Amino acid sequence: MFTGIIEDIGVVSNLKEDLGNLHISIKSTITSELKIDQSVAHNGVCLTVVAIDNDEYTVTAIKETLDKTSIGHLKITDKVNLERAMKLGDRLDGHIVQGHVDQTATCTNIVEENGSWVFTFNYDSKLNNITIEKGSITVNGTSLTVVNSKRDTFSVAIIPYTYKYTNFNTFKVGTIVNLEFDVLGKYVAKLIELKK
Repeated sequence: MFTGIIEDIGVVSNLKEDLGNLHISIKSTITSELKIDQSVAHNGVCLTVVAIDNDEYTVTAIKETLDKTSIGHLKITDKVNLERAMKLGDRLDGHIVQGHVDQTATCTNIVEENGSWVFTFNYDSKLNNITIEKGSITVNGTSLTVVNSKRDTFSVAIIPYTYKYTNFNTFKVGTIVNLEFDVLGKYVAKLIELKK
């Protein structure tokens, strides 16, 4: 389980395809603290550390992950939001995040407003995921609050600290991101669906 509070921005140093899987090597300041078999969220996708070499570590994404997330779009030198799994007893500063991406979205608008930024994203509402005004959403692993919630689009406001210490500063119109919708909201939606 994660909280959506980004610990570091890693840099993709190598990509290697292998029988439909993708081995992703990343350089990060937290590499020295990682262990083999440890779970780390990469742009919101929970992946397992399989190798460590000095300041570089490697994770493997399987075909299903590549099909359902933006991980397959990574290129060498891309910046990746990183978060290690939370420890029991830690403060939950963001919200409950599982590291299981529900779907991707496309950035459709970026507006700078007095030193902060408003990013708008469009997603396929046919997958029955929803946002609510002032509810929680995870975008590329970052815990955020929804504004301007609509059926297939929403916005988030990004403060300067978040802009600097996540990969939001690399987003452009057309950037594809990973979304994980609020797990509590997903359970409520499922219960309502079952009662129909």
